[in-house]
Amino acid sequence: MAYTHPITRRKHVLTVFTLLLFIATRAMSQSLTCHKAEVKDSYDFWFYDPQTIEDENAHYPLLIFLHGASLCGKNMEKVKRYGPISALHKGRCIDSYIVSPQNPGGAWSPQKIMKIVDWASQKFAVDTTRIYVYGMSLGGYGTIDLAASFPHRIAAAMAICGGASVSDLKGLSSLPLWIIHGTADRAVPIAQSDRVVKAIRESGDDSRLIYTRLKGVDHGRPARIFYLMQTYDWLFSHSLLDEDRAVCRDFSITVPMLNEAYQDLGSKSDFHPEVFE
Repeated sequence: MAYTHPITRRKHVLTVFTLLLFIATRAMSQSLTCHKAEVKDSYDFWFYDPQTIEDENAHYPLLIFLHGASLCGKNMEKVKRYGPISALHKGRCIDSYIVSPQNPGGAWSPQKIMKIVDWASQKFAVDTTRIYVYGMSLGGYGTIDLAASFPHRIAAAMAICGGASVSDLKGLSSLPLWIIHGTADRAVPIAQSDRVVKAIRESGDDSRLIYTRLKGVDHGRPARIFYLMQTYDWLFSHSLLDEDRAVCRDFSITVPMLNEAYQDLGSKSDFHPEVFE
């Protein structure tokens, strides 16, 4: 057998790794598209197509991600800083269509968001019984507002360190909702989530609510939730067709889980999105 110098072998391995990374990145870029002024009276947005559909008659879930205030503006690249697009780039598999709109500023508009959902449903094989929304901070507010405004269209929602902007919260009792907030959050006090939870409980039906208070956790750390597989397993376990729209209680998110959120994302495990809040 011919002798190969160790340095040469290392270079060969590095070359193969770089090539594979390039192929994966290129595939990702081909399925992620930017849409500006595509939907009238709505937001600019990123759209991710997993391109895994083999049965032309099959339909697949749609996940809506709503970002926080620091990503507002007109630079669409900012929306990639944390959330599902970042998680995909870091190695997380999310087998669904994804809509990531950019809010230019102010509260999220549920009506504008749903216009993008309608656009996606018309152009792609979206399973309209499996539409989900999650977001943090300002996006947590947007998640609550969207779920409260369109509970009959959202299969499940996860609101992270947010609150509510809309006054009518009665619809939140109709769908599986997971609210998560750190007790040490100074940017958005946990009292904002407490207020939403109180309104749901006062409605007389909190059977579809999960409320997780993360002891000692600040405002930024919950961004790690977007990188946990449990997050997607929980969301995708729900459908509008579920009997009585029961909430799945088979999953948990804990502080130790947040600490280990990047461990299965390979060499990218030193990524810390919480700096972007």
